[in-house]
Amino acid sequence: MAAARPLPRAATAVLSGLALVAAWTLASTLTDARALPPPWAVAAAMAREAASGDLLRHLVATLTRVVAAFVLAMAVGSAVGFAMGRSRAVDRALDVWLVVLLNLPALVVIILAYVWFGLTEAAAIGAVAVNKLPNVIVTVREGARALDPALDEMARAFRLPLRRRLADVVLPQLRPYLAAAARSGLSLVWKIVLVVELLGRSNGVGFQLSMFFQLFDVASILAYALAFVLVMLTIEVTVLQPIEQRANRWRVHLR
Repeated sequence: MAAARPLPRAATAVLSGLALVAAWTLASTLTDARALPPPWAVAAAMAREAASGDLLRHLVATLTRVVAAFVLAMAVGSAVGFAMGRSRAVDRALDVWLVVLLNLPALVVIILAYVWFGLTEAAAIGAVAVNKLPNVIVTVREGARALDPALDEMARAFRLPLRRRLADVVLPQLRPYLAAAARSGLSLVWKIVLVVELLGRSNGVGFQLSMFFQLFDVASILAYALAFVLVMLTIEVTVLQPIEQRANRWRVHLR
């Protein structure tokens, strides 16, 4: 007897989503509707916020902070991680700093940033970037350590200019690590951005969540949370996953 063919990935995802909605509906009928509103109540709240323009405005504010903090952390973290991976002296000098950053709670960094620099946009973005920084440094450092010395030696033998060595030899080998740092980092960044907004900003999804929390409006809380999750999932599927697949394809061909 032939084994049953597995469902296509898209069909499995749709069925899984419908099962989640069914479980949510069942749970909302068994509990207080104010504590867990049904899906249609959340959809109505989302439509109301979208019609007023508030949903788009706060989503844009949050996404702007996510992009700014993400770009800042990736740029600085990649440079520092590469230097630590290629130089033992730099690695030894900065390793303690890295351990401190890795173990420093995100909330402490956010509070200190607001205390030292005020409730400003720069402090908010900087706090998020600092929280993301050690993740990028560790990933890129491992990538720099794993660079193939034979390729490096070949580049030296052919006396390739520094710019071509970086573009044609180093960067292709680092791409999988950069892609991994980007994917893991984006999910971390947007969660920290919500905390930053909740504590010290006057707009954004995090600010709206705090407002609706004070009103005990769970439907609106879920509406903003789901809207933002959908946006981040879209970025993940359409941008980050293709980039990571392309980066890893280089390694497959190399083998």
